[in-house]
Amino acid sequence: MMIKKYCFLLLLVFQSVVFAQSLETKIDTTKNKIGAQFTLTLKVKAKPSTLITFPRGNNFGALEVIESYPIDTVKGDANYELIKKYGLTQFDSGTYVIPRLPVLFDKKPIFSDSIKVEVFNVKVDTLKQKMYDIKPIIAVEKPFGNWWKYLLGILLLAGLVYLGYFLWRKRRKPKQEEIVYNSPIEKATSLLQLLEKKELLEKGEVKEYYSELTDIARDYIEEAIEIPAKESTTSELIVALRAASNKKKMKLSRETLEGLEKVLKQADLVKFAKSKPLDFEIADDRKKIETTILTLDKAIPVVVDESSLKWQKEQQEFLKKKKRKAQLVNVAGISGFLLLFVLTFIIITKGFDYVKGGFSGYSTKELLNQDWIKSEYGNPSVFIETPEVLKRLDAKKVVPKDAMALIKDMQMFAFGSIMDHFTIVVSTTQFKKETELDLSQALNGTIQTMEAQGCQNMIVKQEEFSTEQGIKGIKGYGTLKANGQEMYYQILLFSQAGGLQQIMIAHKEGDKNAQKISERMLNSVELKLAN
Repeated sequence: MMIKKYCFLLLLVFQSVVFAQSLETKIDTTKNKIGAQFTLTLKVKAKPSTLITFPRGNNFGALEVIESYPIDTVKGDANYELIKKYGLTQFDSGTYVIPRLPVLFDKKPIFSDSIKVEVFNVKVDTLKQKMYDIKPIIAVEKPFGNWWKYLLGILLLAGLVYLGYFLWRKRRKPKQEEIVYNSPIEKATSLLQLLEKKELLEKGEVKEYYSELTDIARDYIEEAIEIPAKESTTSELIVALRAASNKKKMKLSRETLEGLEKVLKQADLVKFAKSKPLDFEIADDRKKIETTILTLDKAIPVVVDESSLKWQKEQQEFLKKKKRKAQLVNVAGISGFLLLFVLTFIIITKGFDYVKGGFSGYSTKELLNQDWIKSEYGNPSVFIETPEVLKRLDAKKVVPKDAMALIKDMQMFAFGSIMDHFTIVVSTTQFKKETELDLSQALNGTIQTMEAQGCQNMIVKQEEFSTEQGIKGIKGYGTLKANGQEMYYQILLFSQAGGLQQIMIAHKEGDKNAQKISERMLNSVELKLAN
């Protein structure tokens, strides 16, 4: 009795281990034409904690692996079911064996079953099939056919980078700090010293030297004595100085005013008559300007303290405003450059439609240009090529309860949503009672469901549709409004063995990239015939 009980317990343990980790091997057909695809399926049942590694390689025996599909995971009560599919082919006729393949369960191999397959030639009846001449070579569109767009994008980016570098270099250059002078005399004497350090005379720039020399004198007279010296001619300035000296009781000698007038007239000749004074004359004029400024400063009455303080304050406020304005200009320039750079990069990578749409939804340009995936969804299976793997949805959350009461099994897979302005939905439905379906009524039911989800102003058109295999269905298409956006939609419906297979695609109206995505997906649709 104890021995029987022990054997029974041992058998239970063995069964639990076998159930916990099992490997099932299937193939869609054992006979196929040259170049056609055999679909090999490895189905694994294992605990969630088990690490499963499926075989990899370019060849399984004599057959070439042309596609390794993503792993489909189905969660059970206590275990996971992992389904891995491979697309195999052979371009020579004959009988071949798919060898036993190792699947690693926590690094421990369990081997699949070996399968014999047959590859046969395609028979051509030349009596019934007409023979035609070889067609001319068709030029294939190159991936970089629009090379000028890429070149334009690269040049634009390079220009923006150079502009940013130039602005950065300019910003990093050490700036000469603005000097705040305590009085007009201090400013004038300092500028005279800076003028000598520029060495304009040594460079032969006599005109520039006289221009700066007389500007220093005129600036001082305007700021200290408060007469319009900058806009006045030489004669007007001397007359104004004489009037100001009498009004403010400034003791100025005739020699001081005549010396200033002589230097100003000499500067006029240099600037306008291209006169070239001698070196000693230039030095004498420099000394006269400095002496005149000092004499004027001494002659100004001492009661100018308040005006001097006011002048200093105004100078300081002016410099602060100037500095603040320069900072704002720099910040605005850098911000504008960064914004332009980011905007250009997004347009090049994601497309202008994505930017035009307010950066909302999916970038259809990015989806169109990335690597696509061909997968099998639902039961009976729908094969379709999509830019992203479709994710399984809970049909109970979408379909009303009264409708679910009639359904035996419903599987839904989707990417995106109608509110994201781009969506793909694939669904397969098996009903409890096998009945003949009216696809037009099924289309109306789908339209009503979409309207319940917020779609408005739906325009519906209908026509017949056939797959390349010859399976007939209907196609509903038209426009709708969702989340304030005009959209274009297409719905394919097929009925097999009383079941329903449905593909729905919707995108922004006028989006050329989305139109290309829709055409490619609809052209790739294949249906597995129901038993």
